[in-house]
This record gives sequence, C-alpha cells and structure tokens, in this order.
Amino acid sequence: MHALQIRDDVAAAIATGAPVVALESTIISHGLPRPENLRVAREVEAIVIAHGAIPATIGVLDGVAIVGLNDAELVRLAGDDEVAKLSVRDVAIAVAQGLTGATTVASTAALAAHAGIRIFATGGLGGVHRQARESWDESADLATLAATSMTVVCAGVKSILDVSATLERLESLSVSIVGYQTRAFPGFYLTDSGHPLDWSVESPEEVADVMLARRDLGLAGRALIVANPLPPAQQISRELHDRVLGNGLARLQAAGVQGKGVTPYLLEFFHHETHGASLAANTAIIRRNAQLAADIAVALSARS
Repeated sequence: MHALQIRDDVAAAIATGAPVVALESTIISHGLPRPENLRVAREVEAIVIAHGAIPATIGVLDGVAIVGLNDAELVRLAGDDEVAKLSVRDVAIAVAQGLTGATTVASTAALAAHAGIRIFATGGLGGVHRQARESWDESADLATLAATSMTVVCAGVKSILDVSATLERLESLSVSIVGYQTRAFPGFYLTDSGHPLDWSVESPEEVADVMLARRDLGLAGRALIVANPLPPAQQISRELHDRVLGNGLARLQAAGVQGKGVTPYLLEFFHHETHGASLAANTAIIRRNAQLAADIAVALSARS
C-alpha cells in the first residue's frame, strides 16, 4: 500500500483545478472535547461543501497518510484515545511503523501541499511559546510555513502564545500575512491581539489575486497567512481571557507540562475555567475559517 492516499473526489478536483480546502485532524483528536469534536469535524466539512469546494481532512491511519478522510475515519480519530499527535517530523515514522495519528497545522500543510492543494483552513497557528527564552519552545508550524506554498486561513496564532515574538519570527521567515477586512492581527479567542498588520484584503477574490501574483513572481515558496478575526460579539472578554491565561500558565509550570502537551493542556484549562466560552469561540473560529477558505478556493479556481 502507498504511504500517501488521496481520496478519489479530492484527487479529481486537484487534477481539474476545482476548489479544494485542506483541513487538519488534530483539532478532532486533541483540540476539542467529545462529542463536540466529531460534530464540528462533520459540520466544517459540510460548510466547505456548501460554499462550493471539496473538503480534504488529513490524517494518518494504520500507516497511511490520507488526504480526504471519510466519515468512518473521522469517527475513529474522534474516539480513539491512542491517536498520536503528528507534526512534520513524526509523519514518516508513524507511516513506516503502521501507526495512527492526527496531523497538526505543520504536517497538514506539508501533506496538503505535496498533494497539490493550495488552501488550508485551521483555527489558530502555533508559534513562539511564552518563556521561550528559557525553553526554546517554538512550534514547528513556523518553519513549515516558511518552506511550504500554502494559503492558510486562521484566526491568528493561539493567544496562549507569545504573539509579538511569533510575528517577529514570521517576518524574519518572510511569511506574508494579510488581515481579512482588518489591519489588526487577531488573537484567536480575541478579535484584536493588539498588534497591527501592514496589509489587509477585503474579499476572497483579493486573496486569490495575491496568490496568483505570488505564483507569477516566483514568490509562492512560503505560506500566505490570511488572518480572519472573530467578530467582537463572539470573542472572549479580554479580562476573562487574561485572568484564565495567567492562572493556566501558573498551573502549567507547576505541573511540569512541556512540549506537545502545552497547547492541549492550556486549551482544556480555558474550556474548564471559562465554562465553555472558549469552546464556543474555538468552534466559531473554525467554522468561519472553513467558509472563508472555501470562498477563496472558489475564487482561485475561477481565476486559474
């Protein structure tokens, strides 16, 4: 069996230039609680379809990297406690050893680009962690985005991270960022992280134009980030966010959680301490980003 398998309808859409949107699977296995995780995974795929594109959720099952998981495979990733969290460095090992795992932003982007998909919708990016000066903890998302031709629709970087340092790293790596109908970089749970952006776009068609200009100029070797903020009415209040984050970071340090465990730990802490408000924001983020990514994919297909 081949290490990479592309679902037939996804492969056909890629071959004909039809709109396709890649989706990650870590949000299913590690990002959302059950049974919300499966419900959201199905809903997000339905949103992509409703907006005229083909969804391609990516994951690794029994040693095969699959671009376009079917519903039974989504069910399995949503319900299996043994699903590994796979970044780029982990995928080939998991495939060679016949294991099952969910793909992060980095590995989803890498596999999607390898398959020929150009647009990817996710929630929030990874980045430079707080206290990184001591821990050197920086998400593999950043290095992958600097080396992968992919348009990524997201709500900025996760607000549990050092947003300022992450933006500096993205600038150093020459990763382009445009705000969608905003000049303020979103902060995941927060509409505005407090950091301005140099560029914005107003429509999916404008994003498609940027993508084509990057291609024509030979500048498409890195990612284009489309930062799509939550509306203010759907964000968590800044006071609640900052209080919960401070408490969560203190608990994290006391518990000795490091590496891959940091983000799931803090997201779960937010869910518990905000009594579900962070979960509502998180699911709103992925729904909105899936819709915008599908609209961009349709606009790009019409121009290609």
